[in-house]
Amino acid sequence: MSFEVQADAYGRFMGRYSVPLATRFADLAGVSAGQRALDVGCGTGALTAELVQRLGAASVSAVDPSESFVATARERFPDADVRRGAAERLPFADGTFDLALAQLVVHFMADPVAGLREMARVTRPGGLVAACVWDHAGGAGPLAVFWRAALELDPAARDESGLAGAREGHLAELFGAAGLRDLEPAELTVRTTFAGFDAWWEPFTLGVGPAGDYVRTLDAPRREALRERCATLLPASGPIEVTAMAWTVLGRTVSPV
Repeated sequence: MSFEVQADAYGRFMGRYSVPLATRFADLAGVSAGQRALDVGCGTGALTAELVQRLGAASVSAVDPSESFVATARERFPDADVRRGAAERLPFADGTFDLALAQLVVHFMADPVAGLREMARVTRPGGLVAACVWDHAGGAGPLAVFWRAALELDPAARDESGLAGAREGHLAELFGAAGLRDLEPAELTVRTTFAGFDAWWEPFTLGVGPAGDYVRTLDAPRREALRERCATLLPASGPIEVTAMAWTVLGRTVSPV
């Protein structure tokens, strides 16, 4: 799947959801002044921006495997510590942070348990590790209409319902397997409005993530058929409001006995 895309493309595809989600996620995690925080899989910086606003850039670090996203985040937050790297091998020392957060990232970790263990490793004993992922398996994620239409036309299409954490309870299972304790599952909901169908459809043509990759595989007639099927599942005129829910888990690292 493709995340080596221009920051603007990712923003148009997911930014409408990830920016308001970041505020709710940071509230739930209790992010407050005096803490040192790490944003794992920062992307173009939706959550990083929220952390910088609350903690100050000098107290925020961020990491992402995408070179283009890291470049964008460094430009946006020149005083934050932004590095290129994978969740499964974080470039930070043990116990560096008070909390480590991963917004919409566990889905795409090559090894989610290893990634969460790394987040725990770089968090101080008794510190907080938190993650949220879309409810793609339950049909409450932001891309539900798209994948419903795609599967109706192409039952062999590989949607995002099988991604790590996408089904209810799975994110907590991953946290437990990573050795985190005092788990607190939660749900976070965001809403966004598109001016009309064209505004809703256009981001899917930008090649971002599994949905964008899928659209790119279609020839012109099949792409148009998918577009038309999506249109039948959404309001025929006027604004389109999308409600999206993310599974969320907070967990604590093990404190010394």
